[in-house]
Amino acid sequence: MARQEKELTVEEKLKTLNELQKVDSRIDELRTLAGELPQEVKDMGDEIEGLRTRLQNIEAEIKDMEVRMSDYRVRSENALASISRYEEQQKEVRNNREFDNLNKEIEYQQLDIELCQKKMKQLSADLEARREDKAKTVTDIEEKTVDLEQKRNELDTILAETKSDTEALMVRSAELERHIDERLLTAFKRIRKNARNGLAVVKVERDSCGGCHSKIPAQRQVDIRLRKKIIVCEFCGRILVDPEIDSKSRRKD
Repeated sequence: MARQEKELTVEEKLKTLNELQKVDSRIDELRTLAGELPQEVKDMGDEIEGLRTRLQNIEAEIKDMEVRMSDYRVRSENALASISRYEEQQKEVRNNREFDNLNKEIEYQQLDIELCQKKMKQLSADLEARREDKAKTVTDIEEKTVDLEQKRNELDTILAETKSDTEALMVRSAELERHIDERLLTAFKRIRKNARNGLAVVKVERDSCGGCHSKIPAQRQVDIRLRKKIIVCEFCGRILVDPEIDSKSRRKD
């Protein structure tokens, strides 16, 4: 990044840092207008994807149950047909042994029919429950998709309204950064990243640090007003500037 050719005075550095802080803080404010919307949009999108996966699983279970239901129905019908055939064969038996054997086959088929009916009854109840789950999941997806669209529209509106202001401020921030030497700019960004509300440069307010509100000794306040050196708060590490810095003439870029 290109830097200024002429070395700035300490006062000019402080003014530039103060201006940069105000610009960057305004950018933060514009970005904060979106609040939790970006995360809400992401979370809602993830939730809908989860519901769609759930719906696919439910549909697969329903399909499997329907296949099993069909298998039991066919099995039951085949058993009935076997019973009918065995009963016809009983009319033509030559001895009691053959009759008893056919009778056992009929009993076995009857037991199989009862088992199939029991399985189908249970499957029918399970199918009804899963179909209700499917209907509820479909409704949830539809409702949450509507909510998601509303959230997205709200977010897009906020971003559109603040886009031009944010872009202009970012250009101004970059311009100001070009006038600050790299070591000082790096320190500014580090403090800003770690400080509450992103404040790296604060004014002295009521004899205290505008960041952590710690008391500042009188002599130190005099040094801050003189603007002969960059002074940081002994407690929070923020760069301190005097309250009148905005009212003084500014350096022309």
